[in-house]
Amino acid sequence: MGLQGVVRWFLPREDHFYDFLEGQAHEAREAAQAMGGLRKGESLETVRDKLLEIEHRGDKLFHGLEDALAQTFVTPIDREDLQKIASELDDVIDFTNAAIRAAVLVGLRELSPAMHKLVDVLVQATEGIEQGVLLLRKHEYEAIREPVAKVRKLEKEADTIYREAIRGLFDDAAVDAKQLLREKEILEDLENAIDRCDLVGGTLANLAVKHG
Repeated sequence: MGLQGVVRWFLPREDHFYDFLEGQAHEAREAAQAMGGLRKGESLETVRDKLLEIEHRGDKLFHGLEDALAQTFVTPIDREDLQKIASELDDVIDFTNAAIRAAVLVGLRELSPAMHKLVDVLVQATEGIEQGVLLLRKHEYEAIREPVAKVRKLEKEADTIYREAIRGLFDDAAVDAKQLLREKEILEDLENAIDRCDLVGGTLANLAVKHG
């Protein structure tokens, strides 16, 4: 047990760090579900505005955690792990927001079938990471493995969807260069958001090994 671990036995823990992480995980899921609103007929502009608000809330939580780290000596888990999870969760929200901003910017009228598939995967992945993050406060490290495995499987599914969509764009003679670039950017942002979910899962898995 390192010095930080020994000190934690004698000093009160700052458990409000879990509040920050749980809040970020919640906002990541909210961002994915906001994207899912496109299937229900919501306009791209409406979803963009929702995601902008979510991103602002997520940024506030992220900066709040960083400020708390600077003012706190004893943390419930290693500060490096806290900062890493927070940064990865922030990236999930940022890439989700980037996808809808790009869609509006390039004048896309609606998401392609592949984009909708990636959004569906993103919703499930963010549900998985939120479930894993909620288990940190309870110290149920063994239970973290299940949602992490789910997210890992979803990331592989998303990678397949992304690669097939990109291949389809290049193979379709009817798709011009401008359309290809527009759709490719949005597909990449969605795939990156899911990839960041997998990174969160990896960090949670490392914590399960470290503390389980």
